[in-house]
Amino acid sequence: MSVLVTGCAGFIGSRVAQRLLDAGETVVGIDNLCDAYDVRLKEHRLALLSKQSGFSFERMDIAERGSVEKLFQRESYDAVINLAAQAGVRRSVDDPWIYVDTNVTGTLNLLHVCAQTGIGKFVQASTSSLYGALNPVPFREDSDTDRPLSPYAASKKGSEALCASYHALYDIDISILRYFTVYGPAGRPDMSVYRFIRWIAEGEPLVLYGDGTQERDFTYVEDIARGTVLALRPLGFEVINLGGDRPHSILSLIETLEGMIGKRAVIDRQPPQAADVPRTWASVEKARRLLGWTSEVSFEEGLERAVRWYIENREWTKDVVLP
Repeated sequence: MSVLVTGCAGFIGSRVAQRLLDAGETVVGIDNLCDAYDVRLKEHRLALLSKQSGFSFERMDIAERGSVEKLFQRESYDAVINLAAQAGVRRSVDDPWIYVDTNVTGTLNLLHVCAQTGIGKFVQASTSSLYGALNPVPFREDSDTDRPLSPYAASKKGSEALCASYHALYDIDISILRYFTVYGPAGRPDMSVYRFIRWIAEGEPLVLYGDGTQERDFTYVEDIARGTVLALRPLGFEVINLGGDRPHSILSLIETLEGMIGKRAVIDRQPPQAADVPRTWASVEKARRLLGWTSEVSFEEGLERAVRWYIENREWTKDVVLP
């Protein structure tokens, strides 16, 4: 099977591409290597993929319609997994336009060319941020997602709506996956786990927004990659949560990392961020029923692996620019 993986140099995209390659599939990866965060991390992930047979890479932006159309004219694919995105709640408040360009227009470009070329399977990455602050927990896929708190969440809502339209019009088999706070080795430096490990290990002030009692359903990246590949199966049209189903407070995250690293955090307390939600928690009943999926890596084991990766790569990771 030949699979196009967009955002292949990203945190999740690189793991999905690796899992497909391990299964003997052919992977064409595309990524624009944008500087939303330190490109050295993307280059690190891409270098590991580029050593393997069955993988090819092209640098391009899914928001550029002409480039997307030319790519599909040159090659055919059995499926598309769209992991290319502008991610991050806080940055979207400052620059919402780039989020619409990539997350809405980029998704539209891919869906449209799939319809034109007869590609029957499309997997779309979405986010737990859609659930906002008012839904009861654990969040179910049929919860109200009409009141997103950030432009990031709104842009992902737009991509989901386009997926629904293209399924209805062209009968494309589409799986939308709502990811919950993904973490692990070589993670995004704008996410709490990477930043907290770096700040604690290097004795730098740890910026904490709010009082730290807010909770997140942390999900290990390899579990997310496994669920994403499982979603390539025929499902019709489905929205599916992928989450750890066990929320942890930000304070407990800090305390756990302190114990693993052997240092105390120097906490710089800041006011809460308006776009942040107080709690996320995934109902994974649907993922279990449709995909046979549940998270396997515990919070503690996942953090140990992330800390180990940082220490092993500290020579350059300590200098990664934090957004």
